Amino acid sequence: MFATEQCTPPEEIQARLRCLRSALAGREVDAALIFQKMDLFYFSGTIQQGQLYVPADGEPVLMVRKSAERAQAESPVENQVFLEKFEQMRRIVAKQSAALPRRIGLELDVLPAKLYLSLGDVFPEAEFVDVSDEIRTLRAVKSVYEIARIKEAARCADRVAAFVADELKEGMSEVELAGRVEAEARRLGHQGFVRMRLWDHELFYGHLMAGPGAAVPSYLASPTGGAALSPAVAQGASLRPIRAREPVLVDYVFAKDGYLADHTRIFAVRGLDDDLMQAHRTALDIQTALVEQLQPGTVSGALYEKAVSLAADRGYAAFFMGAESSRIRFVGHGIGLELDEFPFLAKGQERRLESGMAIALEPKMIIPGRGVVGIENTHLVTEHGSEQITRFSEAVTIV
Repeated sequence: MFATEQCTPPEEIQARLRCLRSALAGREVDAALIFQKMDLFYFSGTIQQGQLYVPADGEPVLMVRKSAERAQAESPVENQVFLEKFEQMRRIVAKQSAALPRRIGLELDVLPAKLYLSLGDVFPEAEFVDVSDEIRTLRAVKSVYEIARIKEAARCADRVAAFVADELKEGMSEVELAGRVEAEARRLGHQGFVRMRLWDHELFYGHLMAGPGAAVPSYLASPTGGAALSPAVAQGASLRPIRAREPVLVDYVFAKDGYLADHTRIFAVRGLDDDLMQAHRTALDIQTALVEQLQPGTVSGALYEKAVSLAADRGYAAFFMGAESSRIRFVGHGIGLELDEFPFLAKGQERRLESGMAIALEPKMIIPGRGVVGIENTHLVTEHGSEQITRFSEAVTIV
């Protein structure tokens, strides 16, 4: 059905499952039930409709409703069964061990309440505990296999940015430019989905917006929102024509083979005002200062505090990562299969960086009535510091 290189290698899945079993044992949890699509993909290699049962001591079983045939082709999990009805889960689990699990770990950060209540009927004797933090912590540190895929997404993100420079013309609408750029991304293998874990959040490729419209705030957990096409969308490109001498923000996520690279560049037609250029240079300076500390052992929240301090010192406190009540309290985030993975470089966060983490660092200035400038790159934390893997020119590109 798929080329072998498109499917997650069996040894990769086995290593992830070993880590999960160890985490469960450390919490004295008998087993985990995995529902969420990206967690299911991470631990089984498929997103087909079903659940993965992972005992702390024993082999997992993948219970699939639709499509069982695709799950067999995509997942190296050997024990797969057809789950016709939700209630059959108890019988299937009972066959895996001598006793039913007494403590079951669930992804309570994302599991719908109705499913949670239904599980209480299926396993009335069990205590349900939240293992979402353990799962997200495991997923935060990428393997060599995952890093290779994130790097490929980063290479594609750079190619998309180069395409913007060729396509941008004065007078075209934001959404017209977005459509052309997104078509090119699709041609390069963009999967079309940019997945987020945060409940009820969604993103279509990213944000391409110009001038004052780019500085319009919205609901998304992002420094930018955008005027958008309608209140039904409330983020992203609009029908407004792009004008000369205004910043054109291209904040796009490239998603390929499941993995993401986040990337922001600023473009302008026939130049940009000096004050906006200076604000952009300040964002680059902040990035440089943060990259110096993007290394194992650094407390993630300390990077946010440093960024805020630097922005204030340069006179941009009112514009850094949003304006007034719309300001967000982070300057970067983990990235992998989802856009909002651990760690968050956010206010109050005490998670320490580790080698193997992939982080999108995004210092931006949002200036109401003028637009957005700044930068975003995807970085890998390594044993000796960090590696920036999105490499298109960071200067404002003038066309």
